[in-house]
Amino acid sequence: MNNNSVITHLRHVGFAMPQLEEQRAFYSQEWGLIEIAEQDGVYYFAAAGSPEPYVIRLRKDERKRADVIGFGAATRGDIDALAENLKQGGVRIIQAPHELASPGGGYGVRFFDLEGRVIEVSADVAARKHRQLHPGESIPVKLSHCVVNSPNPQETVDWYEKHLGLQVVEALQIHGRKLMWFMRCSHPQHHVFAVGNAPHVAMHHVSFDMRGIDEFLRGVGRLQRSGHELIWGPGRHQTGDNAYGYFSDKAGNTVEYTAGMSDLDDTWEVTEGDLTDPLVLDTWGTSSPWGEHVMKHHFNTPDEGLFIAPPL
Repeated sequence: MNNNSVITHLRHVGFAMPQLEEQRAFYSQEWGLIEIAEQDGVYYFAAAGSPEPYVIRLRKDERKRADVIGFGAATRGDIDALAENLKQGGVRIIQAPHELASPGGGYGVRFFDLEGRVIEVSADVAARKHRQLHPGESIPVKLSHCVVNSPNPQETVDWYEKHLGLQVVEALQIHGRKLMWFMRCSHPQHHVFAVGNAPHVAMHHVSFDMRGIDEFLRGVGRLQRSGHELIWGPGRHQTGDNAYGYFSDKAGNTVEYTAGMSDLDDTWEVTEGDLTDPLVLDTWGTSSPWGEHVMKHHFNTPDEGLFIAPPL
């Protein structure tokens, strides 16, 4: 099965929160990102091994919210065509295609999804000078994927399929109730986006790719030694075959170190995992238990900025 989505990859995720200084310190001094710029109160953070100008942006606000989820597209023409299709489909456009002023520039369109999240799709963004990480470096190489919570998950999945061309590659269920849908873009990576069945709209987690399994484990250990609670892990999901270790940032958003996610070939088919099988959650059998404590963190608190465009 092929994929012709306009989306090529996940570029960045933006958060707003009251505790900005604590968040800046967490992502730069503990999580392992590089603070590369500040523009009008928005702080931008890059991953050492990624050509993306930034993978996280932070802004101070009295409300805790996800400011933006940014995806990539291949060309400016793709952005114009997407914007026209969104308009024809009744999607609320925040900013029509325009030149971007954020680090790396580029050309992008910004709009609300059906539940009020702010989505940006951009092309022609200048690549950042980056480097290959050395063996043993326990910092993120790049952004891997993000997962959102939705009280209307099937409708949300349908929206992303219709308007962005993302495709479900796998769903997880327990006792017949679907809990999560994993979605791919035009890149063969197993998933760049997922939707979780939850009581409210919020960010479920944002995931960062490490150099390899050794560096993943070193990163998990480094954070634990620094006093950070390992919410869940270390283990390896059957879905995507990626390692996982989940922590909280200073605003209570769940962030993940991962490594080893699989790529799909042209013969892939949609699959379904049964969460009553312990191998679906953790093929290694090494992880701390999954349960109410993990779900509480993953549910997060309700997003306080739905259908409100951020100032930048």
